[in-house]
Amino acid sequence: MADLKDFAEKLVNLTVKEVNELATILKDEYGIEPAAAAVAVAAGGAGAAEAAEEQSEFDVVLKAAGASKLAVVKLVKELTGLGLKEAKELVDNAPSNIKEGIAKDEAEALKGQLEDAGAEVELK
Repeated sequence: MADLKDFAEKLVNLTVKEVNELATILKDEYGIEPAAAAVAVAAGGAGAAEAAEEQSEFDVVLKAAGASKLAVVKLVKELTGLGLKEAKELVDNAPSNIKEGIAKDEAEALKGQLEDAGAEVELK
């Protein structure tokens, strides 16, 4: 039972990027596909993807620090140039804009970095 609780805890703390990678592995290796609705929610819906393609500037919004708050605070400090106290306040007051009006490639790169650190992030 303890092993299952540990496993459940690991699943709950997966980043969005890790969930997408898990879905790909389950599909490719085992032929298991998530329900279409779950994929649409994880991907932000098809309409969101189309709208993102048309946008030229994006805001990177920190939705939540996730399980590894210290790592997220350090990364926010590095990305924004803020002091440690200000970066912590930004993370504590999520949802918060981390960067505004940046190009799609840069926004996606920042989003990936933050998700790798355990944060929940969205692009607007």
